[in-house]
Amino acid sequence: MRRSGAEGVMRIAIDGPAGAGKSTVAKLLASRLGYTYLDTGALYRALTLAALKRGLLNDQTGLVQLASSQEITITSTSNCQRVLLNGEDVTEAIRTPEVSCATSLVARIPEIRELVTAKIRELARGGRIVVEGRDIGTVVLPDAERKFFLTASLKERARRHLREAQKRGFTLSWEEQLRQIEARDQQDSSREVAPLKPAPDAVIIDTTDKTPDEVVEIMLRHLEGSS
Repeated sequence: MRRSGAEGVMRIAIDGPAGAGKSTVAKLLASRLGYTYLDTGALYRALTLAALKRGLLNDQTGLVQLASSQEITITSTSNCQRVLLNGEDVTEAIRTPEVSCATSLVARIPEIRELVTAKIRELARGGRIVVEGRDIGTVVLPDAERKFFLTASLKERARRHLREAQKRGFTLSWEEQLRQIEARDQQDSSREVAPLKPAPDAVIIDTTDKTPDEVVEIMLRHLEGSS
């Protein structure tokens, strides 16, 4: 059901670290507004999957060449997204712990970020879309009409990721999951190109003690108050 007051919003950017709840909240918000949902991290994950299959993770030149030759297709609705890599549905394959750990290594390469940024801008050109990632409000869509930055405590984000991994059938220890989140935070926030940080005009929301529905309600109030 679309909420009144947000009809004028064309592009909504949602950024934040791993486990902050971006995907869940972005899907819910898109569904409430009747907008398309786009998880930009899926593009980097798809390229990471391709790199892992070819053993190119530590070959920056090879990674750039690989990225420029891959065909990634995103099919999105308000609450669902399918990812095709060279015609193969990899929606589930890109969510393995192995891909999650390696994605930042691919995403930090400037040439690859340029390719992916161009793709995201193309997908968002039509508007009426909720785009979530790590540099959407700062780099990819700095002129997005509305921006949000979600955060949460490290332990809470690790807990969420561990629960999601278990749902998908992967076995990880609490210590390993915590280590992975800490490493991902370090990689995302310290990279030279498009580091993870809130846009100056983003609304920052701590989701630690909030349900996804509560976070969406906060967003909707901001959207209605600024319409």
